[in-house]
Amino acid sequence: MLDGFTAETLARMQFAFTVSFHIIFPAFSIGLASYLAVLNGLWLRTKDETYLTLFNYWKKIFAVAFGMGVVSGIVMSYQFGTNWSVFSDKTGPVLGPLMAYEVLSAFFLEAGFLGIMLFGRERVGDKLHMFATAMVAFGTLMSATWILSVNSWMQTPAGYSINELGQFFPEDWWAIVFNPSFPYRLIHMVLAAYLTVALVVGGVGGLHLLRNREDGPARRMFSMAMWMLVVVTPLQILAGDFHGINTLEHQPAKVMAMEGHYDSHPHGAPLILFGIPNPEEKRIDYAIEIPQLSSLILKHKWGAPLDGLDTIPDEDEPPVAIIFWSFRIMVGLGFAMLGLGAWGLLRRVRGRLFEDKWLHRAAILMGPTGFVAVLAGWITTEVGRQPFTVYGVLRTSDSLGPVAAPAVAASLLAFIVVYFFVFGAGTFYILRMMNAPTSKPDPTLKDGPIRTAGITPIMQTDPDSIPGE
Repeated sequence: MLDGFTAETLARMQFAFTVSFHIIFPAFSIGLASYLAVLNGLWLRTKDETYLTLFNYWKKIFAVAFGMGVVSGIVMSYQFGTNWSVFSDKTGPVLGPLMAYEVLSAFFLEAGFLGIMLFGRERVGDKLHMFATAMVAFGTLMSATWILSVNSWMQTPAGYSINELGQFFPEDWWAIVFNPSFPYRLIHMVLAAYLTVALVVGGVGGLHLLRNREDGPARRMFSMAMWMLVVVTPLQILAGDFHGINTLEHQPAKVMAMEGHYDSHPHGAPLILFGIPNPEEKRIDYAIEIPQLSSLILKHKWGAPLDGLDTIPDEDEPPVAIIFWSFRIMVGLGFAMLGLGAWGLLRRVRGRLFEDKWLHRAAILMGPTGFVAVLAGWITTEVGRQPFTVYGVLRTSDSLGPVAAPAVAASLLAFIVVYFFVFGAGTFYILRMMNAPTSKPDPTLKDGPIRTAGITPIMQTDPDSIPGE
């Protein structure tokens, strides 16, 4: 099945496969850890049992997702020492310490307080339990910070020199960590994680509201998710605009591919909404475009000139078709999220947030789209960097270790089989937990009030008096 592929192509396919599985779990964990901290804090402040019910409901889902993220990350990292050993050798003096800082300062923080968050409320008390929950949330954000610093340095390398062995040698750690694209990429990714969780929480809330619109915890989670969409989606669109301008400055070929601009436009570039990239003829066939709008978006000036891929050597061009479509998927889903949030706000104003079954169905349909948008954005970022691993400095073809194509093909097929069984089972289990009733008491848990936070006390709560609804 994989005959005819080179070792480099197969190694890239393997890394793309494993990182695609991995990234969805940290994206979910980052947002869900913060959501758990908010729920726990609101319960401590208000003593409203609904918040505690939701905390105990989502913490079990977080535990499984966190474990799956750890396992998938370990498997992915081994490839740096096998398929990409030359890359590791050349970039190790810069990227090695950053990865170590992530483990020492972030992962250990998450792992150290995770057990207290999951099982320790009765043992350590509410305040220390809240501190542990906040540390888990902070640890996930710190982990994202270090990983995105590593990735951003590969996109916009800075603060280094190259020694006599051809290795990247650190000269200025401040410039390395806070490289030109890092702030934009960090904000964009963290907001994406929050939106991903908001969509999942909204979808689960919508599912339970379709079954029983008087379900107190479902009403609360659905309301919170809709507020999150209303607030965060416009911020994400704004952050994406700033990130795009930064990318145009430092990685113009990536933006050219995203926009489908094979040719330069000295008098203003159109925004190509849809079309079919034709790499042989270097044009977009059947293009549907809006004149001048790309110049207005990217340079905030009508008629501003924009260069095209005709200014980039053929050997330095990224593959346009993949980037062109993945970017449009990401942006299209972003505006769909904005529309769902606006719909929810309209129904809230009219007092129909919990009665509109079509809104609840739409929320269920949109539930997984955060993951799709994250993957589409990641593909746009990583494929847009090609043909380089360290942009403009180290080519992908020069990063490959001494591996043979059959060996890489065999390991890739093994990964595919094992991943779909292991992570398929894990995902199925998470979906079953999301499908379970929100208010059902679990006698196996020992977190105190959850054992009495059943359906009856919650149903006695007046929904109109719930804060945040």
